[in-house]
Amino acid sequence: MDLVRSYLEADGFVVSEAYDGPTALEVAAREEPQVVVLDVVLPGFDGFEVCRRLRHFSNAYVLMLTSKSQEIDKLIGLSVGADDYLTKPFSPRELVARVKAMLRRAEMGAAQGTAGASRLPPDIPPPVVFADLVIDAARHEVRKRGELIRLTPREFELLVTMSAHPGLVFTRNQLLNRIWGDEVFDERLVDVHMAGLRKKLEDDPATPRYIETIRGVGFRFGSRSVSSSPPSSSSQRFPSSAPADFLAAQDEKSNDAGAGEP
Repeated sequence: MDLVRSYLEADGFVVSEAYDGPTALEVAAREEPQVVVLDVVLPGFDGFEVCRRLRHFSNAYVLMLTSKSQEIDKLIGLSVGADDYLTKPFSPRELVARVKAMLRRAEMGAAQGTAGASRLPPDIPPPVVFADLVIDAARHEVRKRGELIRLTPREFELLVTMSAHPGLVFTRNQLLNRIWGDEVFDERLVDVHMAGLRKKLEDDPATPRYIETIRGVGFRFGSRSVSSSPPSSSSQRFPSSAPADFLAAQDEKSNDAGAGEP
C-alpha cells in the first residue's frame, strides 16, 4: 500500500487510507473521495459489502482489486456497484493509469457539457425526458416519476450516452470505448453495468421499457421518441468533475502481495 500511495502522491493525488471495511466507509463519508480503490479482502466486512454500502451515499468511481484466479469476484464487484477491476498482482503504474483515465473522462465530459450548456440560460438545464424518466446531465440526476434514482458513475455515463441518441443501437465495444476508453477490453463490464441500470430504472427488468437488448448486436435507449428541453444535442453529456481526492482500502496484511514494481 505504501508503494501505491507514493506513486499516487507523486502524481498529485491526495490519498486517504483505511485497512478494514468499517473504517473505509467512515473515511469515504468524511473525505468524499472521487475515486475509491477497494480490495475484496478486508477485515470487518469485505470489499463487496463496503461497495454496496458506499453506493448509498457516494457516486465515487470504485476500482476493485481482485485475485486473478477468482473470476467470480470481478462479476460480484461489478454487480454491487464497482466501476472497474484490477487483478492482483498489479503494477502501481497500471493502477495510477486506471485512476487517471477515470478522472480524465469525467473532466472531458464536464468540458463538453459546459460548452453545450453555455448557449443556454445558466439557470435552465437541458433535461432529457422519456415517458416518466427525466435525465438531467447538468445536475447529474436521474428521476423516475419524480423520485431520485442513485446511479453509479458508469451507469450514469451509459444512460446519458445512449439517451443522447434514442433509437440508435450501440454495440458493446462502442459503449466500452466511449465509457471506459481504450484501457479496458472486457465487454462483460457493459453487460454487468447494463443489468444494474435496468434493475434501477425498469419496473420489470425482464420486459424493459427504457433499455432494449438487440440480440447479437448490443443495446439501445427506447425506440420511441424522446423529448428534451432544450434539444438533447445541446445537453450536458457527462458528470461534472470533482476534486481528485482518493481513498485506498486494502487489507493491511496484503500490502506486499497486492502490488509490485514492474
